[in-house]
Amino acid sequence: MKKTSTAVFALSLIALSDTAQAKPTSQDFVPTQLASSNAQSEAKGFVEESTLTGSTRNWYANELKRRGDHFSYQKQGVATDTSRRINWVQGTIIDYSSGFTQGTVGFATEVALYNAVALDRDRKDIAGGSNRTLTENDGDAVGQWSKLGLGNIKARVSNTTLTLGRQSVNTPVIAYVGNRALPSSFEGVGLLSEEFNNLSFQAGSFDRVSPRTEQSLTKFTSEYSANGAKADRVDMAGLDYKPFKSLTTSLYASNVEDFWHQYYLGVLHEMGDTNVLGLSTNLNYYKTKDSGTRKMGEIDNDTYSLSLTATHNAHSFSIAYQEVKGDTYFDYVHDTNAIFLANSLLSDFNGPNEKSVQLSYLLSMAEYGVPGLKFNIYQARGFDIDGTHYKGTAYDVSKMNGETHYEYGVGTSYTLQSGPLKASTMRATYTTHRASANQADGNINELRVVTTIPFNIL
Repeated sequence: MKKTSTAVFALSLIALSDTAQAKPTSQDFVPTQLASSNAQSEAKGFVEESTLTGSTRNWYANELKRRGDHFSYQKQGVATDTSRRINWVQGTIIDYSSGFTQGTVGFATEVALYNAVALDRDRKDIAGGSNRTLTENDGDAVGQWSKLGLGNIKARVSNTTLTLGRQSVNTPVIAYVGNRALPSSFEGVGLLSEEFNNLSFQAGSFDRVSPRTEQSLTKFTSEYSANGAKADRVDMAGLDYKPFKSLTTSLYASNVEDFWHQYYLGVLHEMGDTNVLGLSTNLNYYKTKDSGTRKMGEIDNDTYSLSLTATHNAHSFSIAYQEVKGDTYFDYVHDTNAIFLANSLLSDFNGPNEKSVQLSYLLSMAEYGVPGLKFNIYQARGFDIDGTHYKGTAYDVSKMNGETHYEYGVGTSYTLQSGPLKASTMRATYTTHRASANQADGNINELRVVTTIPFNIL
């Protein structure tokens, strides 16, 4: 289970629905040419294009452990079990982005201040803390805290931008995760080049992560590590290429220093007419191999997912299959969302040698006169989890022998279409997960309610 992340099934299904076309998807070839516009030549100035915006998010989660599983908190210095955990946090972001200066080389900056207020500060409710609500060492909530979420300088030539400092990154091998009251970000250097009409390139080198629920920068760790190993740097490079109007491909590689090399291939193809029947096929594949001093031990892991989505007007039905080939978890960097797999839900369904299947359904009420309102439901099952062949100590998997688990959830979201609160989003999800004795994610029910309100200041 994502130790500090959320069920994002609603977002993934909504994204699939939103990308569907309301007319037959063209299968035409797209020749690679220089981009028709030059972003830097159109720059209007540092001040002239400055913006000051913000957003505030009310984030509530109520978790209930079942079948004897439990959380723990400190009561008068003694570890005490509780079956329920409640986190309620208000996160606010104020973001200043300048325009680019004029000239051959343009310069700009972005600064974002993050603030969190713990609305529920009861030690028993928080049950451990610093996972979702920042706490002191004794488990008491930090009532209010702030930090610099983004702070960088940008240089741009034509359609290529170099960013230095704390920034937001979104790639299959390192990506910010925004499923808490505040998102994560990364300290380092990033490059984005969009010089061609259907081909873009990204690269970066980052030495620290700014976590979702911490004030300080930290080194990188593995999401599923059992040995607490830390990495000083993550390097990545990749490209996105759209050879046909209906086909999008991605190829990325990363190096987590002394952990692993990781490679990613993504393919998305769309066809048909959603007024009749639109079909979307999405393949994601990761190859992970240990590297350097191998702080995470020996890793040789191949993981892939294949999903098929059929859309007819307001209705989308998906089926997804996912498989891990290897005696370790499919792993990724903690406080990132670098797991672009179909069955990454409340559980990641990424145990050693695990196979999983998901069925899901999405209903968009825009077809029935209520634009912005969506409902979804899904069920996923994982099986054949086997870690008995693992000989290392970096992962706690050796007792996993034929483990199984299942998860189902329902959700709804609504986005305001007009008025002073336009683009505000309200989302509610209810998820249930059940597992066999040695499957790591356990038995839990979770209700989550999240309201996000964007606003303009200048």
